[in-house]
This record gives sequence, C-alpha cells and structure tokens, in this order.
Amino acid sequence: MTKSIYLSLMVLVFLACKTEPKDYVTFSGKINNPNSKSLTISNPKIGYKKTISVNEKGVFKDTLKVKTDYYSVFDGNEYTTVYLKNGDDIKMTLDTKEFDETIKFEGKGAEESSFLAKLALQQEELFFDKNLFSLDKEKFDLKINNFISKISESLESKDFDSNFVTSQKQNIEGLKQMFVKKFEENKYMSENLRMGSPSPKFVDYENYNGGTTSLDDFKGKYVYIDLWATWCPPCRFEIPYMKKLEEKYHNKNIEFVSISIDSPRSYEKWKQMVKDKGMTGVQLHFKGDKEFMQEYKVRGIPRFILLDPKGNIVDANAPRPSDSELIKLFNSLKL
Repeated sequence: MTKSIYLSLMVLVFLACKTEPKDYVTFSGKINNPNSKSLTISNPKIGYKKTISVNEKGVFKDTLKVKTDYYSVFDGNEYTTVYLKNGDDIKMTLDTKEFDETIKFEGKGAEESSFLAKLALQQEELFFDKNLFSLDKEKFDLKINNFISKISESLESKDFDSNFVTSQKQNIEGLKQMFVKKFEENKYMSENLRMGSPSPKFVDYENYNGGTTSLDDFKGKYVYIDLWATWCPPCRFEIPYMKKLEEKYHNKNIEFVSISIDSPRSYEKWKQMVKDKGMTGVQLHFKGDKEFMQEYKVRGIPRFILLDPKGNIVDANAPRPSDSELIKLFNSLKL
C-alpha cells in the first residue's frame, strides 16, 4: 500500500513539473538612444500589429501571440526584421545611433533573427559599395556569386527552423536577382541617363492646384523631382526635409516637383495628404502614366532626380532631401 502511494506521489510530482509549451513569444530588450516611447511589431500579410511600450531607460518587455513568420520591428525611425515562433524568448538590444551595426538578438529562438540582422548589414555594405556596379560583368558576377555562396553556407551550417531555411533559400535567390537587376540598371543609366543627357519627359500630369503640368513648363530652371507615394514610409519621412529645402531655396532658380505615383484607389488620399501635411512646391499626380518612371528605370521610391535649366540630367539618382550631400550638390551648381 505504501509503495502504491509513493508511486502515485511520484506521478503527481512529474505532472506538476512538466511544463506546457508557451503559446506566445516573450520579446524584451533595451534600446540605447530610443527614437520613441514604443516599438511596433507588425506583419501586414497576416494582419498582425502590436505596440510595445519602451520606458525612459529604453527597456521593454511584452508577450506576443504569433503565427510562425517574419515580423517588422519599427522603433519610430528605422526597421528591422525578426522571425518569431510561439515558445521563443528573445532579447533584442541596439543603439539607434548605429542601428544596423549594433542590433543583437539573444535567447531561445534568436538564431534566425540574428541571421537576418547579419544578412541585412552585409547586404547594405555590398549594395552601397561604390565600385560594385562599375565592375565589368565577369568581376561583378564573381563577387556576387561569392557573396551568395557564403550566405548559403551560413544558412546550412546552423540548426534553423525548417520553414525559415526554405524561405531564406528563396530570398537568397531573389537577393541575387536584385543585385543583377541593379547592375543592369546602372549600366543603362551610365549609357542613357548620364550627366548632360536630355531627360525623359512627362506630359500633362495633374496639378494639385488645378490644370496640368509638363516637364517642359520648367525650362530655364533647375528641377528637383521627387517620385513618391502616400503608402511609402521612407517617402513620408522625406516630406519635412523637402519642405525645408523649398523654403531655403524659395527665391532661387529651382523648382521642387513632387510626383505622386499613387494608384487610382489612393488618389483622394494623395490630395488629402498634400493638404494635411501642408506640402509645398509643385504637387503632381501621374494618373497612371508610367512612361517617365520606366525611362528612368525606377524600381523603388522615393526616387529623386535633378535636371538643369536646359532639361538635361544633372543626377538621375540624386541625394534625398535628408542627405547633406544634396546641399553640397546645390552649392556646386551655385544655387
């Protein structure tokens, strides 16, 4: 009888000690020099969004019930990507003054997010290598293939989640194609959109203030063109800088022309945003006419273009308003 009671107690102790797998992720960490009092975790594809509070010391902690997938983490200024699975316990640390260089992930389930952070940094370093896209085709292919091989080896060397590995293999192939397209675009731009060549033109774009406007209407002035859309966060980020530029150069021989590429369903949103944000300069809508964008090989926005008073190209991929290099460029033109 005593033995039976003892065994029953052992079973109860075993059951009490057995823990059920968590149906949530614990996400915590610390941000040095925080940009805001919160972090936004989102995945628009599955309709997920949650805001986490960040205290005055940059510390945060919360639990997230998620579907295994990639999620965007936005700190009020910059983004990073994490891979989350219920049961994970991930700690993120970073310094916003060197966002990509300092971001680290630790804890259970952090390996995938660490891989993504390292890949993002390596990709950025390669993408902004000033010499990469001016190499001849053979040397370019060699450098890109070596880069992709190292990423693939790193992916295979760790015990990552199987779904993560599958999706990353597809992403790596997409990454390679992105670099190849960029190389081809740069070659096209160096041959067809080089400094001094006549700019492609847009004709009769709708003007927010009424009527239509064409590129030829600005002959005799420098033209700084902003291709943007209301749904594009980096585009919206540039708006205050653009307004400051327009104020600074208001009486100079330059026009600031913003061209919205919003689809018809966002047309009213475009008009409302121009009004709400007090956007100045010349505000145009392309009304679905993609020829100007196609001739400039626009693959992403915002995209900025600078033309001279004769309608010739100064820079087909000009610095953004938030970039101090733009003022240096304007100064070199004696604006």
